[in-house]
Amino acid sequence: MWHGYTAGGWPMIAGGILFWGSIVFLIAWGIHRTTNRSDSLTHYGRSPLDYAKERYAKGEITREQFDEIKRDLMS
Repeated sequence: MWHGYTAGGWPMIAGGILFWGSIVFLIAWGIHRTTNRSDSLTHYGRSPLDYAKERYAKGEITREQFDEIKRDLMS
């Protein structure tokens, strides 16, 4: 006989809250990741032009290449 013992109570309630809370969190996180695209061209606050300026300053590209990149990005 079970003598009044039920397999539920607080552990079952806490598990349900944890489970459904996780589901809601994952849905909200997924929506945030797919819709939060403020500017896909910038990465950590740096634009492609910033990268081109850095490459020009390091001497990796010539003035003509820099000007061409700048024209392409501004058009």
